[in-house]
Amino acid sequence: MDPSTSHDIYRTLSQPRPLLVILSGPSGVGKDAVMARMRELGVPFYQVITAATRPRRPNEQDGVDYHFVSLERFAQMIEQGELLEHAVVYGNYKGIPKAEVRKGLASGLDVVLRVDVQGAATIRRLVPQAVAIFLMPSSEEELVNRLRQRRTEDPGALAMRIATAREELRRLPEFDYVVVNRQNRLDEAVQQVLAIMTAERCRVDWKPVEL
Repeated sequence: MDPSTSHDIYRTLSQPRPLLVILSGPSGVGKDAVMARMRELGVPFYQVITAATRPRRPNEQDGVDYHFVSLERFAQMIEQGELLEHAVVYGNYKGIPKAEVRKGLASGLDVVLRVDVQGAATIRRLVPQAVAIFLMPSSEEELVNRLRQRRTEDPGALAMRIATAREELRRLPEFDYVVVNRQNRLDEAVQQVLAIMTAERCRVDWKPVEL
């Protein structure tokens, strides 16, 4: 091997290799819980905060759980091309600000996006280098029970959310990896997500995200 080529390889491997990770799956599967546990464990990653037009719930904080914005502001973000993806989710709009994704990648940290299945499909089309992880329950019964225990919606809305979740489970083949988040075994799911991220950073054909 040419010494200069060898030097280039070592120089490349010494640089940060940030990933754009999509963590998705049906509503109620535990996406928020997995990311919260990653933070508790001190895992270094950049969490992009999603912009949303839905009302803030009592236990949520603006700028922490979501950027809660008006419909007018959200429309402006679409028109100005500020969103990586956006979709209507249960009658409300959600979107990923591009500026935050770029900021996270520039920091050298992995960027983890918590998005619904619709958003994951859009991002995969725009950013083929993204690593898509599908989080799912151990059974449909478990998923339905989780949604019922949340008690944040009326019976009609809950029925619609359950039906949508069943449809979303059928889109598993669109993802790169699947992680089963079993009841009371959150740490196991988190460790599997981290193992996937470690393996992806070690790929010989790793390529930087272009956005």
